[in-house]
Amino acid sequence: MVAEQDADVLVVGAGPAGATAAYYLAQAGLDVLVLEKTSFPREKVCGDGLTPRAVHSLVAMGVPTEEKDGWIRNKGLRVIGGGRTLELPWPDLASWPDYGLVRPRLDFDETLIRHAEKAGARLRERTTVTGPVLDERTDRVVGVEARTPAGPVTFRAPLVLAADGVSGRLALSLGIAKRDDRPMGVAVRRYYTSPRTADDFLESWLELWDVKPDGSRILMPGYGWIFGVGDGTSNVGLGILNSSTAYGSTDYRSLLSSWLGGLPEEWQFTEEHAVGPVRGGGLPMGFNRTPHYSRGLLLAGDSAGAVNPFNGEGIAYAMETGKLAAEHVAQALARPAGPGRERALAAYPMALKAEYGGYYRLGGIFVKLIGNPHIMKLATQHGLPRPLLMKFVLKLMANLTDPRGGDALDRVITAMTRLAPAV
Repeated sequence: MVAEQDADVLVVGAGPAGATAAYYLAQAGLDVLVLEKTSFPREKVCGDGLTPRAVHSLVAMGVPTEEKDGWIRNKGLRVIGGGRTLELPWPDLASWPDYGLVRPRLDFDETLIRHAEKAGARLRERTTVTGPVLDERTDRVVGVEARTPAGPVTFRAPLVLAADGVSGRLALSLGIAKRDDRPMGVAVRRYYTSPRTADDFLESWLELWDVKPDGSRILMPGYGWIFGVGDGTSNVGLGILNSSTAYGSTDYRSLLSSWLGGLPEEWQFTEEHAVGPVRGGGLPMGFNRTPHYSRGLLLAGDSAGAVNPFNGEGIAYAMETGKLAAEHVAQALARPAGPGRERALAAYPMALKAEYGGYYRLGGIFVKLIGNPHIMKLATQHGLPRPLLMKFVLKLMANLTDPRGGDALDRVITAMTRLAPAV
């Protein structure tokens, strides 16, 4: 075993969770090695839109977010449904910025991992982790086996952080399976050259209509989005939740095409203006994989099922769980191996539960409700005309409140999340 293959911590996956964890681990003075199966730049299925919650994490890491650095700012969320359009600016809060960002995942992830490298993290690309290395005496994870262009390699470390995405292969290898009682979604997206590229609002469509040649319309399942990327293209996509009867039995690519066919021609969401293929992926929500720590392995980001059930946002929670995992790893490795270290590691899932448990419980209820098309129709028809109610909904869905010193809406949301039983 050469020294290069050893580290204090192994991070599997260089997405937002892995890169953020690597940054904070390196900042703590630990030797962290990140293993990424692909090479950068690389594509990821995503809407590319960042709410103020994600921006907060970027700012905390010291990542430059100015337009000259390749970021496009947005003012808020435009909601379309029930024949109405409502623009909701991001709330002005002490805890969160009042703007969002858009940046393609093609270079967003690379920006984060390069930032982690500058902090001292090491990165090995084109390194596919195939399974854990277990200590024969303790049955703890003490490393990983990997496949590289040069052949198989064993990497060893006292702790391993799995940030390997929705598949959760490392977690599965320890018997930590996906929970079917938690929300799950599927999203598909495509880029189009479009005059809407400079839109300074993220746009959410609560109803998807298939417009027939005779002018008749059929309401389809799911919700849609249109995000201007600022580089001449727009990111357009849709998602379906597992609370919908259409989940798992729908041709999502055809569904996207049907919806876009009914939108204005001047927006150019047509095949001739498409950039690249339609891509799809899963949205693991509401902590649909637990426990988040077991036998030397921690889970963060999509592998932990950390996507927000209210709005399908994953990047903010990947970064936040990555930071939390790094903090607990740093505290654990400051103690000798044994009971004290295990107590520090066992605090990680408790911290996740305390931070998100009640909110994700509410999100699970929300997913079940909007999976019913009749309830969704009533919500759009009677909710959108009421700006104060929609301001409340925006704060709740985007998880943007000031827990202390906020307004009445903040206090209501904080009380709701505290009273809800944690998932």
